[in-house]
Amino acid sequence: MTLSPSPAPVRTDAPSAGGPTPEPAPSGTAPAPSSLRVLARQLVATFPEAVRKLDPRHVWRSPVVFVVWVGSLLTTVVAVIDPTWFAWSITLWLWATVLFANMAEAVAEGRGKAQAATLRATRTTTTAQRRRADRSLETVAASELTIGDVVVVRPGEVIPGDGDVIEGMATVDESAITGESAPVIRESGGDRSAVTGGTTVLSDGITVRITTKPGETFIDRMIALVEGAARQKTPNEIALTILLTTLTIIFVLAVMAIQPLAVYSGQEQSVVVLVALLVCLIPTTIGALLSAIGIAGMDRLVQHNVLAMSGRAVEAAGDVSTLLLDKTGTITFGNRRATELLAAPGLGDSEVTEAAYLSSLADETPEGRSIVELAAADLSDETRSRFDDVRRQGATFVEFTAQTRMSGVDLPDGTAVRKGASDAVCRWVSDHGGDVPQGVLTEVNGIASAGGTPLVVASAPAGGQPRVLGVEHLKDVVKPGMKERFAQLRAMGIRTVMITGDNPLTAKSIAQEAGVDDFLAEATPEDKMALIKKEQEGGRLVAMTGDGTNDAPALAQSDVGVAMNTGTSAAKEAANMVDLDSDPTKLIDIVSIGKQLLITRGALTTFSIANDIAKYFAIIPAMFVVLFPGLDALNVMGLSTPQSAMLSAVIFNALIIVALIPLSLRGVRYRPAGSTALLRRNILVYGVGGVIAPFIGIKLIDLVVSHLPL
Repeated sequence: MTLSPSPAPVRTDAPSAGGPTPEPAPSGTAPAPSSLRVLARQLVATFPEAVRKLDPRHVWRSPVVFVVWVGSLLTTVVAVIDPTWFAWSITLWLWATVLFANMAEAVAEGRGKAQAATLRATRTTTTAQRRRADRSLETVAASELTIGDVVVVRPGEVIPGDGDVIEGMATVDESAITGESAPVIRESGGDRSAVTGGTTVLSDGITVRITTKPGETFIDRMIALVEGAARQKTPNEIALTILLTTLTIIFVLAVMAIQPLAVYSGQEQSVVVLVALLVCLIPTTIGALLSAIGIAGMDRLVQHNVLAMSGRAVEAAGDVSTLLLDKTGTITFGNRRATELLAAPGLGDSEVTEAAYLSSLADETPEGRSIVELAAADLSDETRSRFDDVRRQGATFVEFTAQTRMSGVDLPDGTAVRKGASDAVCRWVSDHGGDVPQGVLTEVNGIASAGGTPLVVASAPAGGQPRVLGVEHLKDVVKPGMKERFAQLRAMGIRTVMITGDNPLTAKSIAQEAGVDDFLAEATPEDKMALIKKEQEGGRLVAMTGDGTNDAPALAQSDVGVAMNTGTSAAKEAANMVDLDSDPTKLIDIVSIGKQLLITRGALTTFSIANDIAKYFAIIPAMFVVLFPGLDALNVMGLSTPQSAMLSAVIFNALIIVALIPLSLRGVRYRPAGSTALLRRNILVYGVGGVIAPFIGIKLIDLVVSHLPL
């Protein structure tokens, strides 16, 4: 007979073990055929939206793409007035460049709209039982509820709006919001009082005070965010847009200066050629993908069930240098667990094991269940079966009380078994004429000094003197994989600080075992605020998690504050991110997503600027080779004709946008490393690669277009 308790059917938002998440497939490799088919379907599906985005009122938001749009318009006019194969070919591929840029954004938005449709499907037109001042109930539409209204929700009913439980306790199905099928417990008071509109009460009943206005619930905010309607450009994105705009203006002036020189040299260039040169020189690739990269970053957060209140928070997560994590429930399991049973001097292990098992049979606390699990591993099936029948045989279980600080069992034969706080059990033994071995006291002091919790086990036969049988060692167990994750953060250059209300001795022990860089013991809300401000004084960005009202000031002060969805409304309002899964270890994933966003943007910017080099060797010799035959030496690609060289460069400029859409959506793979190593890899892969790829691509395209009647 196996004594290990079966998993409880209801989760209470205990965080997961927090092991390292699987790394995505390397972004530098080509997508699998299935991925290519998915992308092709997405491009086809978003084609009408991309055409609608040709509206100049939309295009002007991206200065680089707007310049291409204006150039396309000019070449269209020229092609209509003086139609040639060359003019129309350049014109069509310039419009394709604008269209592909719009497609990149439309595909990113399309993902969000698909998620939004799923979220909308979870919303139903619900009614609410609103409580009047005289405590009677009235039925109203959920859309009529306002902040402060009190509603009663019964089993099977949908919670009509976001709020806090003020009365009762219930199990709630939140799968529509979090995707987690296991129901969760929501109860008044504490840090599990928040409920989300659109979720369903499964059992019991609760009274909820509404804390949001209609249209401002978490579901509404998630829909707005994933659709891109509420996405604002981040400071980094704005700065990059300014840089791209500046480069574009410089190239516009440079191209404008070429025509007078060409006229003077007797080689006047057509508008089509000048526009083709301009479009190939300006950073069209990153200009076309910049918006898609930002939208995809928000999308990745939503896929992790994290609601970001602003793009600034996502970006800040990528630059975080200090991470504050609560010990209980984040670094450790949150409940003390039995790790070893130590027999008293002169006694065998079997006696303390049997006594620990018997005294904890009726203990339903996590600590008690862990003792049963630990002891059961060393007992035979026959012994466990015999002990499991003691209740039926007339045994009396003694529950733990604050006064006695002990629990245990009185067996039918008169034997009493007790376990509890060391001083309480030792006093019980002494009061009944027994002795406490010095070796047991030594073990107790050793466990306590190491930050653990010692429980003493004793037994007394009927009419006989009690004996101390041994000590149970309880400790706050660090989750598996946490040490490795902190090592990853250290490799990223991020300093980790554990925050706990434990005494310094216990905090130090847990910090060493978990592998964090520092800890703050006996922390108060004021201590947390002071620590955050101290870290920020050095110019560092700070991230932290929290769920209680006492965490709200620190969440508001931190650069990246992640509140648990199970937490209080005050914590969620103070934070700039909300984790719908209420998994505090997810802060580590948020940092990785933020860094991936920044690295993706930087990598594609490097690639975009680097691949312009090949275009210089394609277009500039083609423009003036007739006048200056010596320029043919720059035609290192051996392009067929000046017209085919220009058209090949324009076609490559358009197609590279489509080729990079999967990378901009998936993101460049992030490997924890220092900034120097990341910069070196960025330059080698996307800098050198950005130089080489166009030489190959333009040459291959030229082999095809050289057969056209240009």
